[in-house]
Amino acid sequence: MRFSSGGRLHATFEFGELQVVSLRDGYIDMPPTRLRDEDGRPLGELPDAVPLAGDNLRLSVNAFYVTDGTRSLLIDTGASDAWHDPTMGLIYDALDEAGVDRAEVTDAAITHNHEDHVSGLIAPDGSEAFPKLERVWIGAGDASVFGGRRLEPVRDRVVPVSEKVAINEWATALPTPGHTPGHTVYEIRSGAGHLLVWGDTVHVPTLQFDQPKVSWELDGDQSRARAARAALLERLSRPHHFVAGAHLDSPGIARVTPAGEGYALEYLAPPIG
Repeated sequence: MRFSSGGRLHATFEFGELQVVSLRDGYIDMPPTRLRDEDGRPLGELPDAVPLAGDNLRLSVNAFYVTDGTRSLLIDTGASDAWHDPTMGLIYDALDEAGVDRAEVTDAAITHNHEDHVSGLIAPDGSEAFPKLERVWIGAGDASVFGGRRLEPVRDRVVPVSEKVAINEWATALPTPGHTPGHTVYEIRSGAGHLLVWGDTVHVPTLQFDQPKVSWELDGDQSRARAARAALLERLSRPHHFVAGAHLDSPGIARVTPAGEGYALEYLAPPIG
């Protein structure tokens, strides 16, 4: 995978015959007390390697657009105006900056049902953000989010994912429950290897790669979330595997290698945002 260009809100990568665009929706600040040890208790003192913004952890929020030049897939959609925070909802500007026409998006793949991942299907004015959207893929355990008023306009296009399923020739949905019942990772395959696009598998990259047993207060099932993270990290340590993470530091695309009792993260592009 090779970084080719970027801007304030996006970074473009060549991935074999595919193009992957990282899109920055913004950032959210969360208290360090969200971090949990193996017994579910708030984590003690943070390592020096974990930076703080004031007293908070600053989490990047990323989405990813993948295209082969004919078909395209948008993985996660940002928060739109649902977060009520001016630091969020930038995905539409990011798409414009990257030169991606929203009408090109026919498939959206949602990692899970939280606002900062799914709300961007609907623009702040209440219209559908992607006017030619045909399918919305989401884990079956999270599909009830489309029963709410905000997402009702796209409800009829939801495809619930309950097992490994191909979206197209190069994208596959892989259920990874734990953070939410329907948390799903999307595997993108090309001649250059495998890219695993995840949502909330890791929230704090400066800590949870080195100490992958550390979990997050908002993981619905911390034990299952921890097991899913361990399995995905082991997989990512294989040759020709890469990760794209919703809360990795923007642009959020990296290589993973074993290091001590954990893993090391090597970003493939300079930071944005």
